[in-house]
Amino acid sequence: MPTETPPLFTLDLPDAEATARLGETLAPLLRAGDVLLLEGQIGAGKTHFARALISARLAALGRHEDIPSPTFTLVQSYDAAPEIWHADLYRLTHPDEAIELGLDEAFETAICLVEWPDRLGDLTPPGALTLRFSLRAGGAARAVEISGDAAWRARLQPLESWPDA
Repeated sequence: MPTETPPLFTLDLPDAEATARLGETLAPLLRAGDVLLLEGQIGAGKTHFARALISARLAALGRHEDIPSPTFTLVQSYDAAPEIWHADLYRLTHPDEAIELGLDEAFETAICLVEWPDRLGDLTPPGALTLRFSLRAGGAARAVEISGDAAWRARLQPLESWPDA
């Protein structure tokens, strides 16, 4: 597994709308081969963020689709340029199961949003962006700690002015 990197940003997400706005803000900044590792406890906002990001990417193509949670299907993919994969690995018991899903190949060609990325083990792609969601104010608010390498810092400049981004 990759070594822990210091956070690039820690952002307050006072409500669901702020979480969705973060997904909408990141959506146009992503490209093929980008992997976002979505960490955090159940209810911390991972799926809400992913749905908003995917919806924004599809809306930019003039499409509006239902974005279901991949909790039971494990992976939902969306025909876009590039393709988008949303995976929920909570039920995986071994990293090899991620290979069976085709995630290793998708990491190279698609935008991948991965919930419960700890299940990837050594398959975690180097250069992935980690978003660690946490509950605050007794669960009424959230925060996200975003970690990645220097290349991510340059690409994520719109977050420098959060929450005005």
